[in-house]
Amino acid sequence: MDRTKPFVRESARSPRVKLFALVLGFFAAQFPCTSIPKCNAETGVAGGTSSPRQGFALQKLPGVNDGHRIPVVTVAAQSRLDRTGIAPVSKEVQSQPGPKRNSPQPAQILLASSAQHSMENIPPGMPAPNSTESLTLADLENIALANNPTLVQASARIQAAEGRWLQGGLRPNPIFGYQATEVGNEGRGGQQGAFYSQEFVRGGKLDLNRTVASREIAQAQQQMAAQRLRVLNDVRIEYFNVLVAQRALELTRELADIGQRGLKMTEQLFQGEQVSNAEVLQARIESASAVITLQNAQNRHAAAWRRLSSVVGAREISVQALSGNLTPEPGELDWNESYTRIIAQSPELATARAGVSRAQAILERARIEPRPNVDVQLGVQYDNASQFTIGNIQMGIPIPYSNRNQGNIQTAFADLRNAQADVGRVELSLRNRLALAYENYANARNQVDTFSRQILPDARASLELVSSGFQQQQFDFLTLLTAQRTYSQANLAYLQSLQELNANHIAIEGLLLTGSLQSDRESIDVPGLSGGIAPVFGPGKPPVERN
Repeated sequence: MDRTKPFVRESARSPRVKLFALVLGFFAAQFPCTSIPKCNAETGVAGGTSSPRQGFALQKLPGVNDGHRIPVVTVAAQSRLDRTGIAPVSKEVQSQPGPKRNSPQPAQILLASSAQHSMENIPPGMPAPNSTESLTLADLENIALANNPTLVQASARIQAAEGRWLQGGLRPNPIFGYQATEVGNEGRGGQQGAFYSQEFVRGGKLDLNRTVASREIAQAQQQMAAQRLRVLNDVRIEYFNVLVAQRALELTRELADIGQRGLKMTEQLFQGEQVSNAEVLQARIESASAVITLQNAQNRHAAAWRRLSSVVGAREISVQALSGNLTPEPGELDWNESYTRIIAQSPELATARAGVSRAQAILERARIEPRPNVDVQLGVQYDNASQFTIGNIQMGIPIPYSNRNQGNIQTAFADLRNAQADVGRVELSLRNRLALAYENYANARNQVDTFSRQILPDARASLELVSSGFQQQQFDFLTLLTAQRTYSQANLAYLQSLQELNANHIAIEGLLLTGSLQSDRESIDVPGLSGGIAPVFGPGKPPVERN
């Protein structure tokens, strides 16, 4: 040890106290926060829960239908969203960018406000109403928003992204410890004291970490808006499917009664030798077919209720009658208007654009990584041999010689190109899905118009004509039975067309967001409409995401 250093010798204790005070003062200057609530306030977090300040404008979420009447065509109009606040991104990257020295300041970091997050909070599970009460569409939507587990997952993803934002901006913890050297030299205790070590992050890396996390928050918010709309659209579609299944069950019961009455009357006529045995066999076939149709309708009604309770998230809802209007309201969807609105308001497209912003932030963060951090260590010791209090300073910085983060920069650049290409892919996917949904909608609309203007009036007129002629013995019973069956089956086919019309209309008005319980966003097969009159049909299923 060099004992010729110019230390001021006052007393053996006073310089030691001053140096210790100097170290503690430096430590206090680096970490002025004295309480956890105060630190949380400075980082925009209160009580351990992150609260980002300002940033991307979240898509306005659709409201809940407050009416008791379910409009067949316009019920999904409430699902229209405002334009996204995410800025468009350039279509391609001209060349691989070089390192940038400028990093965003904390005031430039885009984050979502706490007021925007308050609308995403999921309330506790809402119990299902008593089975004796009448359920409305608004009731089912509120239950779904409170109980559907996918909304809880989406909310949890936002909270996780907020946690990454909070963690990404925190400075490294200091190291404060004990050190001793030359212990035992000349039989003495050597030099003993304390040290303080701190890593200083350079290049605005902490701000860039939070910039990346803020983009993740924006993506999670758009995903939450999309999932909420999926749930509402699914509830509306399944609610209407229950109404259709309910009405189909009534019609098939009438058809089964007609078959039973026809069989009894035919058997009586056969006993009176007024009809042949072939007509009796034909009546039996018609009656058995009607019973099968009734059983299928009962199973379909039960299945529709199970699907509705699944998307609502309340298994305890019992089967009960629902009130609603099956008659479509005037007004048609236009392809160009629908496509323009979907491209402007789709949360899927907003999520993809937020992904581009996130990839850009990650690339900038990767370019700053080679700028080394500085490690500083301060120490103070007391030399038992010379009875001096001495201090030492140590500073180190890594030299970015062979590792300049080249691989991560290349990966981030490739991810940015992928994110930009994904924006175009989502646009084409939306157009493709809209084409399929609009085709189904247009076909169903045409069928509903034809049934309501021509087929149903003709079926009713035919039934009245044959019934009158049967009473005057102008037609036999089988002719009457055929007219009755045709009228019932025409009504069932009309219901099928209404079902397809409503499902695809809600999907288009709801920005093509359905399939809320499909975790992997797999596609769902779309059943084609039968060209003829078919009394047996399944639920309407609009096209969903094909990601």
